[in-house]
Amino acid sequence: MPTYTALTTLTGKTAAEALGEAMERLQPEPTGVGVFEVEDGSGLWEVGGYFTETPDEAGLALLATMHEAKPFAVSELPETDWVAHVRRELAPVEAGRFFVFGSHDADKLPEGKIPLLIEAAMAFGTGHHGTTLGCLLALDHLLDEGFAGEKVADIGCGTAVLAMAAARVWDGTIVASDIDQVAVDVAEANLKANDMEGAVACVEAAGFDHEMLQTCAPFDLIFANILKGPLVALSPDMAANLRAGGYAILSGILNEQADEVVEVYAQNDINLVEKNQIGEWTTLLLRK
Repeated sequence: MPTYTALTTLTGKTAAEALGEAMERLQPEPTGVGVFEVEDGSGLWEVGGYFTETPDEAGLALLATMHEAKPFAVSELPETDWVAHVRRELAPVEAGRFFVFGSHDADKLPEGKIPLLIEAAMAFGTGHHGTTLGCLLALDHLLDEGFAGEKVADIGCGTAVLAMAAARVWDGTIVASDIDQVAVDVAEANLKANDMEGAVACVEAAGFDHEMLQTCAPFDLIFANILKGPLVALSPDMAANLRAGGYAILSGILNEQADEVVEVYAQNDINLVEKNQIGEWTTLLLRK
């Protein structure tokens, strides 16, 4: 059965949310509607809908005009077994001493590598994206330097691959948090798949706003692989929850945004140690 997407962009969060709500009332109804900020500093927002029936292009055109958005780009999607496709595309990833793989590649584990199993259906945070890979390489660098973390936080954990990597190398208190309960459930499923139940505490939280995080602070190491905006907003809390001499590994930062993030964190006494660019993304290793 063919499926369809309809995508547009416009300026401003309020306008984008209003357009998203209006799209939900279309006939035929979209199966889902998403509203996302374009993280390039342009101020643009993307609004998209997913349809299992041919969308009403005239209705979409009217909505675009009413909400001062660009004309919708409507596309028919090919019928694809996405999990099978991802399995073909996502080869195992080596990040220093770490080896990130799906169960379909379990027979490819190199001797001496630290295994991290992330299923292909849970694609964000598999290590293929430059942000996750950069964080794992930064952790690998700290290990080479002899650093050991007794208390570690993974803020915005996604699959919790970073928290699991820390738990593979250190026996300590490791907390993984995400603002989305679905991500927390995914993190717990990944821990179970890696026979690591109990090695990482997974909690739903915005930033450091959780009793467990507050009880465990200050941390020796904090991962935050999110986006520039939330990273900047988190900088005072990061400083409050990171011990003196502790490290922060930050990513989700476009290359052109890195200097601004470095400057904001320096104002909070967390200073740059190393910067690593992978494709269009930068990972920062900082020390308080």
